Amino acid sequence: MTSAPDTARAGDGGVVSLDYGLASTMLALGSMPRAIASLRNWSEWVVEPAMPQGVVDIGTTSEINLEVLTSLRPSLILSTPFLAALDEKLSRIAPVATFTIYAANGDALDRSYAETRRLGAMIGRLRQAEAFLARADATFERLRETAKSLSAPPVAVINFIDQRHARIYGGPGLYGGAMRRIGLENAWKGEASYWGFQTIGLEQLAELGDEVHLVVVSPLFPPDVLTRLSESPLWTGLPFVQRQRISVVPGVLMFGMVQEALRFSILMVDVLETAA
Repeated sequence: MTSAPDTARAGDGGVVSLDYGLASTMLALGSMPRAIASLRNWSEWVVEPAMPQGVVDIGTTSEINLEVLTSLRPSLILSTPFLAALDEKLSRIAPVATFTIYAANGDALDRSYAETRRLGAMIGRLRQAEAFLARADATFERLRETAKSLSAPPVAVINFIDQRHARIYGGPGLYGGAMRRIGLENAWKGEASYWGFQTIGLEQLAELGDEVHLVVVSPLFPPDVLTRLSESPLWTGLPFVQRQRISVVPGVLMFGMVQEALRFSILMVDVLETAA
């Protein structure tokens, strides 16, 4: 759903992104950031799309390499409200544009649509943004029809924190919004933060009902967690384990934007088609 990226330039240095979701959205609009934060972890947390060669790593958001950033002479720095403490330093280097996806009010996927249009206008890619969102709408609708035809069971989506705890997804977050968009019933009816998850003990998964299909999003922590859990009477007694209704999918950025919601939705429907 992306075109070949060109470096977005409103000046010599182009655009720098401190946020993975904004960087991924730039790629979806056919534009390549000049630099991003935490480039070395991109392939683990975002996975797809791959970040093109030539993008510069400016360090983590907790330790931005200001010397490297200054040397790039960026024309624009993309940020979020959660990095506001950096604004004073960064604004001495280039204008800072703040994008809000995750907040106390509103749905992350809805905000992602609005902020994609705003980003597109800001980097001279509004036409590409509208085209990308139109394709996204069509894909979501196709996935919704497929999920409906499968009579898909309720789905619970988790990441493992350790052998006893997990994050379970829902509420106004990106995964929850994507599931609503394609018509999947979220088995988790409990609370979730505006980031879209709640931390639970694994014993709480027993409360989700007998028909649930559990989807585990990679990476796994610890890597052998499922092997270890296979020796746990609590885990092996859970209905979805006994019925082999458990799937592991590749990593999808849970704090991303439209591109990540699409990837997540495609993986979810693929899992349910395989299990049907």
